[in-house]
Amino acid sequence: MAWFDDSVYFSKSSLRLAHITDSHLFADPNGEYFNVNTAEHFAKALAHMAKQSLDGVIFGGDLTQDHSFDSYLLFAELINSSELTCPVFWVPGNHDEIAMLKRISGGQIHSAKHIHTQAMGVLLINSKGPTPAGWVSNEHINEITQRLASVDTPHLVFCHHNPLAINGYLDKHMLENGPQLLNVLVNSGNVAGVFHGHVHNEYAQTFRELSIYATPASSVQFTKNSVQWRQENCGPAYRLLDLTTQDNALTVKTDVVWLNA
Repeated sequence: MAWFDDSVYFSKSSLRLAHITDSHLFADPNGEYFNVNTAEHFAKALAHMAKQSLDGVIFGGDLTQDHSFDSYLLFAELINSSELTCPVFWVPGNHDEIAMLKRISGGQIHSAKHIHTQAMGVLLINSKGPTPAGWVSNEHINEITQRLASVDTPHLVFCHHNPLAINGYLDKHMLENGPQLLNVLVNSGNVAGVFHGHVHNEYAQTFRELSIYATPASSVQFTKNSVQWRQENCGPAYRLLDLTTQDNALTVKTDVVWLNA
């Protein structure tokens, strides 16, 4: 099956989504990442999102920190035991294994990579490369190009890695062919914005007038504008997106929700 073959259609004129990313879970629900209990942070974010009348949640990658399958099972357990009722979609992060993400997909956790309505759509892109840095393969670039050429509605794109440098430590692990991907998206004429995780903080950038947003982590944040590895516990965070269209133009209202630890 090609990457975008599995799709979900919403019979709605608007969409309300949440983007949550970088949970860095362990097999042990008491596991800590830089002295932060990541399972507790993720559960707190899920509880808050459950009250937001969401149509869907997009998980932005780096589910696991210890790379155990039990950490994936914990992710599924935390979602299933929460009051969140909407579908949860995912993109892979550099820590993740796609095969394991597929194993926990089913029911509320959905493996679809194209979410769309009659008037808009969302593409979930695979930026996982052979190293911690990101890479979108030529085959996948072609898939993205073809899918965007086959639709005539405005779309958003989600991936894990930052396609542009953010003047921080994680730049050495950014999406190495980010400008190539961004040029493809801009040249398509129907991409209204890009959202990513990976950098563990909030950023907003532009590329040829294309808006690019980084969503903070649900786990721990990395200090902005620091080339050194520095982290801080600001509490879990996620991003809300309200999507509406008029005259084939997509309006995106988005804010980051910070939940103090």
